[in-house]
Order: sequence, then C-alpha cells, then structure tokens
Amino acid sequence: MISRPELLAPAGDPEKLRIAIRYGADAVYFGGEAFSLRSGAGGFDLQQIADGVEYAHARNVRCHMALNIYAHNEDLPGLKTYLAELKGIPIDAFIVSDPAVLCLLREHFPQAQLHLSTQANTTNYLSARFWYDQGVRRLVLARELSLAEIGQIRENIPEDMELECFAHGAMCISYSGRCLLSSFMTGRDANRGACAHPCRYKYRLEEEKRPGEYWPVEEDARGTYIMNSNDLCMLEHIPDLAKAGVCSLKIEGRMKSIFYLAHVVKAYRQAIDSFAKDPAAWQCEDAWVEEMSKASHRHFTTGFYYHAPGAEDHNYETSSYSRDYTFIGLVRSYDPDTGMAVVEQRNKMVLGDEIEVFGPGGSPGFTQKITRMTDEEGESIDSAPHPQQIVHIQMEQPADTDWMLRRKEN
Repeated sequence: MISRPELLAPAGDPEKLRIAIRYGADAVYFGGEAFSLRSGAGGFDLQQIADGVEYAHARNVRCHMALNIYAHNEDLPGLKTYLAELKGIPIDAFIVSDPAVLCLLREHFPQAQLHLSTQANTTNYLSARFWYDQGVRRLVLARELSLAEIGQIRENIPEDMELECFAHGAMCISYSGRCLLSSFMTGRDANRGACAHPCRYKYRLEEEKRPGEYWPVEEDARGTYIMNSNDLCMLEHIPDLAKAGVCSLKIEGRMKSIFYLAHVVKAYRQAIDSFAKDPAAWQCEDAWVEEMSKASHRHFTTGFYYHAPGAEDHNYETSSYSRDYTFIGLVRSYDPDTGMAVVEQRNKMVLGDEIEVFGPGGSPGFTQKITRMTDEEGESIDSAPHPQQIVHIQMEQPADTDWMLRRKEN
C-alpha cells in the first residue's frame, strides 16, 4: 500500500512559517538563532519558536527543529543551556547530525522524536540500523542515493523507521553538504551554519608564474561555474518517490523568499493531494509546473534519483536565477464592502500595472489592472515606489489574507 507522503516545507523565519502553512505544508522545519545549518536565515528566538509551534499545532501542522551543526567543544556548554531553555515547548522532532547533539537531546528530551539530518550521509541500510539503535526514527537520506537504493534501504530497516528525502530546491555540489570550501575560502564554516556558497562563484584558471593571465576552464572567456548544480525538482515524479518508501518530501530553502515558498509549496500540495486520490492514474499537470516556475529558479534536475548527474545537470555559464515575475505585494486583509485590499508592498507599484493575484489552496487566482490605489490615509496615489509601505488596491475579485500580487516582467 503506497501512502500519501508528507509535504515538509522550510520556515526560515516566523513569516515564512505562516506562509508555508497557509499554502499547504503538512510540516515545517526551522532553526533557532544558533546550532542549525542556516544561520543566514535569521532563525527563531525562543518566544518565536513557542509562538510558531502553537500556530502550527492549531492547524494540525508538525514542527521539526534543526539542531544539525557539527559541534566543536566550545559549542557544547551553550548548547546545553539552549536545550534547557527549550523545555516546555512541544516541538515534534529534532533534526540532528552530530552524535554529541543526539546524546544531549536524549538527556534533555528523552521522549523527543529524533530525525537524522542529511549531513550525516546515510547511504546504506546498515548505517540506518545503527542510527535506529541510537534512537533515531526518521532518516533524511543523503541526496546521492538513487530511487533503487532508497527502496533497498526501506526493505531492510524496521517498519517504524521513516525515510525523508529532498524533493525540491538547491543542490549542494559536495557530499550531502559536508563541505569545507567555504571555511577555507572565507572563514565561514558550512558545517556550523555559515556557508558562503562558493560553489556558485565564477572561476577562472590562473597559472602560478603568469599572474593576471586567466584561462577558461570551459570554452568561455568569462570563466565557468564548475560547481554550479541545477535545482532539484521532483514534482513530476512523486509516485516514484512514494513507491520507493519515502514518507516525507522535503523542500529546501529556509533562506528563500515567501514568494518562492508560496509557489513551490502550493504546487506540491496540489500534486500530492491529486496523487493520494488516485495513485494509479496520477499525472502531473502542466498548470502545477507552470505556477511553480513563476518563482525564481535555476534549471531543474532530478539529481541522483535516476542516474548519476552529468553535464546536463550543471550550469557552467551562470549561477543566476530565471526571474520572469516580480513579487509586488502581500494581501493583509480585504474589505468585501469596498472591494479594497490592504496590501503590504514588496516592490514598486504603478497605477495601470497589470498584476496577477494568487493564493493558497485550490484558488485559481486572477489577472487585473491596478485601477485605483490609495495610501493608508485613503488619499489616491499614482504610484507606490517604496517597499514595505501599506497601500490599498481596488480588487476585481475577493483576495484573502496572505494572497500575493505578482507582475510579469518583459
């Protein structure tokens, strides 16, 4: 029996947690202000963790907290204090990679569910059994596994051990994120949450005795992005992941925008729900792919799931994203009597702009022109050039809280 997989979405801050849940996540994962691998995402303070977990649980959404750094001796006293401060917050699971962190969690949270991070590089069923004996009940498998290997692991581990895999997002060129390049080049340790992403830099070859003479690594005078992987996308292959025994489909991107998050989570939500209704007849709809692609993205790849990645899975010319749409506003509220929406502006708006309005769930969204716009005092304005200000926009159809406005760019 193939079960409906969980949709696990990133929550880099409280706003992203809310958007992930509003647009369809079954579970979210987040980090605190320290001890996770995305320090650049900002993270949650203790009160935000408590509030976020309360918000999620009220909507039957689970919360997984990342504590997946590789700790140095100097980290341990602070980690012990931090775990003591987390007591009383009903976090559903902790994501770990370091055995020391695992041991401390077992000491402070003996009943907690433990998930093993992809950083631990689990690539075989004997390793999986080892971690099971340490109390781990879910594996976030290494990205370097094929679907066939995942199926073999599923067949050779206890029934109550779950498998989680990345389904969408940026791919790391190193082995499951175990990278030292950032530390060597910038002093920022990727394994302690401070990766500078040097895999996305542009590189050229320089011979030691010929300083200033640069040679292209590929046939391109500008240099080459030799480690620049395309983005993972398994939206069209959900049945294969489910058949392999994957119970949770993970979206990468705690540092991505809410605009990106809304598009990707909504597309996977619709695809998973459709799959659950009739797995045998399921087909990926072009509309899901089209909507998902309206958020900025690199070219897509299926990673290691079907074969070892080759040249077609990398972009040697640029690390830039494809951006056809601009996120211009987030709806805070809508007044059905006046037809006006209160919008938190995220980019410049001008009277007469043609915009697309979209929201969570099965809502199709709609396209309209901005025919009337006022400031917070109700005074008519022709443009709103400053992001983050509040404006009021006439809507041709109702638009609920957390709906988004986008504009197609030429």
